[in-house]
Amino acid sequence: MILRTFGWSFAVTILGLIVAFLYDGGVGLALVAVLAVLEISLSFDNAVVNAKVLERMSPFWQKIFLTVGIAIAVFGMRLVFPLVIVGITASLGPIEAFDLALNDSHRYHELMRDAYPTIAAFGGMFLMMLFLEFVFEERSEKWLPWLEAPLARIGKLNQLAVVVAGGALVVVANYFADDPGDVMIAGVLGMLTYILVNGLGELFSEAGGVDDDDDDEDDEAGERAAEPARRGGPSELALATGKAGFFLFLYLEVLDASFSFDGVIGAFAISTDPIVIALGLGIGAMYIRSLTVFLVRKGTLHEYVYLEHGAHWAIGALAVCMLVGIGHHVPEWITGGLGAGLIIAAFLSSILRNRREESGAAPGGPSGDKELHSTKV
Repeated sequence: MILRTFGWSFAVTILGLIVAFLYDGGVGLALVAVLAVLEISLSFDNAVVNAKVLERMSPFWQKIFLTVGIAIAVFGMRLVFPLVIVGITASLGPIEAFDLALNDSHRYHELMRDAYPTIAAFGGMFLMMLFLEFVFEERSEKWLPWLEAPLARIGKLNQLAVVVAGGALVVVANYFADDPGDVMIAGVLGMLTYILVNGLGELFSEAGGVDDDDDDEDDEAGERAAEPARRGGPSELALATGKAGFFLFLYLEVLDASFSFDGVIGAFAISTDPIVIALGLGIGAMYIRSLTVFLVRKGTLHEYVYLEHGAHWAIGALAVCMLVGIGHHVPEWITGGLGAGLIIAAFLSSILRNRREESGAAPGGPSGDKELHSTKV
């Protein structure tokens, strides 16, 4: 299971470290390893949220996410995206931007840093909307009932997430940004992107998601719809196919992009070489993809029910760090530490919850225990 899920990540790690050593010797090797760890620590909550969305997708679209999606994540967001940002900021063509990155890394870094407020506003507001939509929704399971219960009650007010996120954006633009207009535009675009992509995904999911133009693998998934999903997941009838699967895939890619903004910018604190950054963050992105698949196949989110809560609170913390970072530098160890700490706390809370349920079911006798354990297979 481990080798089958993480095999490509192990292979890319070995290949990436070899390339780093050939490119810049022992220093390059060490920097790539550090950057890979940084990316994993900053994006672990991304894997948890990705897994929650991925388990709703048909096998065909899961494969697309793990093939085309990896190419977009590794090469698009970790290598091409910084070059595009620098090119737009400095009015340079793609070849000139790449030449600048290789031959004047300090200038390249300065241009990326100058573009950070706009990038952080877009990504921060996208993640903020994701977090607010989660905490304002009524849920049967509550990790922090003293906080989540009142948030769910006030969340019954229509479009409250938009109101809160918009208010936060106004405060950030006016009190943290040197150029409030650019930050406001980027932040509004981040909110609109979330509303559009998430809304389209839900629209086609509710409509059934299957149309006459679905791929063969989608049709095969439909034939197995009567089979219940394992580990308490959705039945295959409920898995998103066709247009629904496409928009969920698009949603995942935008989500991954929002997470990658912080990692790409933070990487410049470790190295300004675009090749080293792309290798390190690319390796980290591969592990995040593999971890996403692992969580889906093991049914971890159904067994440890508070992980999803912890991941969304970590996303909220990341969104706040990105928005605060528009005016004040937030060290990467704070961003990564908050996310990791919240997820670890949610994981431990889930273990305690499971133990309480098991001890509560014990008086029911062996049959009760057997039934309980069978739901966790």
